Amino acid sequence: MSVKIGVLISGSGTNLQAIIDRIADGSLDASIELVVSSRPSAFGLKRAEAAGLQTLTLSKEIYADPENADEIIAAELTRRGVDYVIMAGYMRKVNDPILAAFPNRVVNLHPALLPSFPGAHAIDDAYARGVKVTGVTVHFANADYDAGPIIAQRALAVEEGWTVDELEEHIHEIEHELYPEVVGMLAAGRVHVREDLTVAIDPA
Repeated sequence: MSVKIGVLISGSGTNLQAIIDRIADGSLDASIELVVSSRPSAFGLKRAEAAGLQTLTLSKEIYADPENADEIIAAELTRRGVDYVIMAGYMRKVNDPILAAFPNRVVNLHPALLPSFPGAHAIDDAYARGVKVTGVTVHFANADYDAGPIIAQRALAVEEGWTVDELEEHIHEIEHELYPEVVGMLAAGRVHVREDLTVAIDPA
């Protein structure tokens, strides 16, 4: 079944583009009903407009009251019949109005293997620690930052001599593969949150 998604962005929108491309080539049965940006200058808005998608940009003044901002976002996503909220480089914490409107249906992408290296600087933190393996986590967002039920993870072996920029590039490559795959699993109804807040995934 096709799934209706809303995508939240703050920056360049490369993961949004990966999802747009997979929908366009027919490998992802989904529709993007709304792209919400926390920044008017986000390049991801240009990607959305190029794909003919509806966009919503909230100003810093509106975000001064995070709960109010999230009420506006939740109302717009609900009005468009969105099934899942996909955070794609969204640099703001999602609050109760969105979480309550979409329980276990707000999905986040994190550039490390949670619970290791939570927070906004995961790639830099992992690089500074000298880890030999890091990766990408896709998880449901909840009230605990970077601690919601994990849907999928993909590991990346860190090669000797990589710069932090090279590590970031390889992380993004994994993100662009894994995130559309997870949206596809959601569309197929294969993802279930258990009572103990772990995730079960039905076989394809």
